[in-house]
Amino acid sequence: MKDDEIIALVRAESSPWRRLRGTVALLGGLVGGTFLITLWATEPGPLPDRTRLVFALLALICAGWTAFGAWSVLGPRPLFALDGLVAGWLALAASLATTAVTVTVAADRGTGLAVAIAAGALFIGASAAITVRAHLRFRKIVRELARHRD
Repeated sequence: MKDDEIIALVRAESSPWRRLRGTVALLGGLVGGTFLITLWATEPGPLPDRTRLVFALLALICAGWTAFGAWSVLGPRPLFALDGLVAGWLALAASLATTAVTVTVAADRGTGLAVAIAAGALFIGASAAITVRAHLRFRKIVRELARHRD
C-alpha cells in the first residue's frame, strides 16, 4: 500500500461524516433511552411481566446504541472498519431480539402474526446484510495490512 493510499484511507475513516453518524447514534440512543425510561417510570401501576421485559429489552438496545455512539465519537483514533463491525452486530442483535418479542406477543394475541414475521424478517435481513458487508470489509483491510507488513 502506498503512502498516498494510506493517507486517503485514514482521511475517509476519520471524516466529519463518520463522526456525525456516531453522534447520531449517541444522541438517538440517549434520547430514545430517556423517553423510554421516563415512560416506564411514570406508569401509574405495575406492568405485566411481558411489558416489563419489552421495556427492559428496548432500554438495553438504546444503551447499546449510546455506547457505540460514544465509542465512535470519543475514540482517539480512526476506527476503520471496526465501527461498522460493531454496529452491524448491534443491529443484528437488536433486530433478532425485537422480532422474537413482537412475534411472541402477536402469537399470544392471535393477531398480526404474519405482519410481525414479515417485518422482523425484513429487519433481520437488512441487518444481516450490513453485518456481512462489514465483515467482508474488515477482512479485506486485515488482508491488505498483512500483505504489506511482510
